Amino acid sequence: MVQLIERLHRHFLDVIRAELRRLNVEDINAVQALLLHNVGTEDVVIRDLKDRGYYHGSNVSYNIKKLTETGYIAQERSAHDRRATRLRLTDKGLALCEALRAMQSRLAGLLPDQGLDDSSLSMANGALLRLERAWTDHIRFGAN
Repeated sequence: MVQLIERLHRHFLDVIRAELRRLNVEDINAVQALLLHNVGTEDVVIRDLKDRGYYHGSNVSYNIKKLTETGYIAQERSAHDRRATRLRLTDKGLALCEALRAMQSRLAGLLPDQGLDDSSLSMANGALLRLERAWTDHIRFGAN
């Protein structure tokens, strides 16, 4: 199951790569595009991305710097905590996120052709959430 989850994640990054090529976006990679998608329309602090489980890589600072340099993200120091940097998408970042959402909608429309209806997807999602909870409990509380 772990291998399948990893493989699905890599395949999803491949889907994003293909969509970036289709859109002629050459200044960021698929991981960075997924990071943009996870920021979405919110203003977030970098730590929020990790705490929410959106980003697990060790090079988040590099990716944020790259997205800022390429004009997809704007950064500003938090007024309440000068150590924290708030992130928000620029118009360029929002436009790319909208294109990625449209791609996901197109792909979702194809799922019934693969025998994946709402019920089966809901069951799969529930199973993965329970698996996540079991692993999180094991990390926090140890083996029982």
